[in-house]
Amino acid sequence: MKIVSIIGARPQFIKAATVTREIGKHDDVTEILVHTGQHYDKNMSDVFFEELQIPQPKYNLEVGSGTHGAQTAKMLIKIEEVLLEEKPDWVLVYGDTNSTIAGALAAVKLHIPVAHVEACLRSFNRKMPEEINRITTDHASSLLFTATKKSIMQSAKEGLEEKTVFSGDVMYDSILFYKEFLKNNPDSHSVEGIPDKFYLATIHRPQNTDNPERMKSIFSAFEQLKYPVVLPLHPRTHKIVNEMGLNGDNIVIIPPVSYLEMIKLLNDCEKVLTDSGGLQKEAYFMQRQCITMRDETEWVDTLHNNWNTITSADEEKILAAVNSEITDYKQVNEFGNGNAAEIIVNTLKKSNITL
Repeated sequence: MKIVSIIGARPQFIKAATVTREIGKHDDVTEILVHTGQHYDKNMSDVFFEELQIPQPKYNLEVGSGTHGAQTAKMLIKIEEVLLEEKPDWVLVYGDTNSTIAGALAAVKLHIPVAHVEACLRSFNRKMPEEINRITTDHASSLLFTATKKSIMQSAKEGLEEKTVFSGDVMYDSILFYKEFLKNNPDSHSVEGIPDKFYLATIHRPQNTDNPERMKSIFSAFEQLKYPVVLPLHPRTHKIVNEMGLNGDNIVIIPPVSYLEMIKLLNDCEKVLTDSGGLQKEAYFMQRQCITMRDETEWVDTLHNNWNTITSADEEKILAAVNSEITDYKQVNEFGNGNAAEIIVNTLKKSNITL
């Protein structure tokens, strides 16, 4: 069996790494990794793939940035060329990016079945491009692997339950794998200049970074927190922060970090403040309280017992959430048992779906 895995952003490589390692255990399965180049990241060097313990992609389509329409169109053209060359049995896509929808559309139009990992998530905000990508990909796919049990309920509401499999979350697999690695290598992947006690923050969504009022409100809250805020920033966002004069005494801005460095920071921090989807889950898996500076979350399962709180960019709500405590340290196990990759690969091998 041949699988083409299509990925375009750094978080997707981290998700895919769990499945790639599992595929490596099966002599009768071949995987072709395709990087669309949706997000160009200088940190995605040989070291990045060595850290993930996966091979470099066979194809880098180097699509780059652009409007949603232009970017997705370029991907469709180039992915189609790869699929015609490789003739896979399955195309595997992850999450909700333009690479996801482009991979799904290119495959299904060539009558190649698509499997969607992290399927049937909904924020119910159709203004988010990611929401449209999720919905369209799910309805174009032949197999849907859900990360949470609640996603199965959403699948049923949309008439997709017959092709839905609860795999659990590949990110949970990933956290367990790398947490064990760091446990056995405690001095590795530490970041220099980090205070003994700190909050970990990330900001990257245009909803925040392109809105001066939201940014001012967020950074004003950061300045009032009990411990320093460690903030890895992409150069584009760092430029915005500098132009707005938002640097403060309680904020420690550092360059973007590697995946294992981020897991190390997560392990060492007091709490997390973010507008990222993935980091909300990772904080939950690492048992760190999370404050989500967005208007909604697709990861509603993390909201139990105050593990995650939605504050938008509201200064007072951010401060109140950081000052609140976990109501019950027992977590709801909605994300599987850490064997999502195994379930995905075995299901694909047993499936006889053709288009």
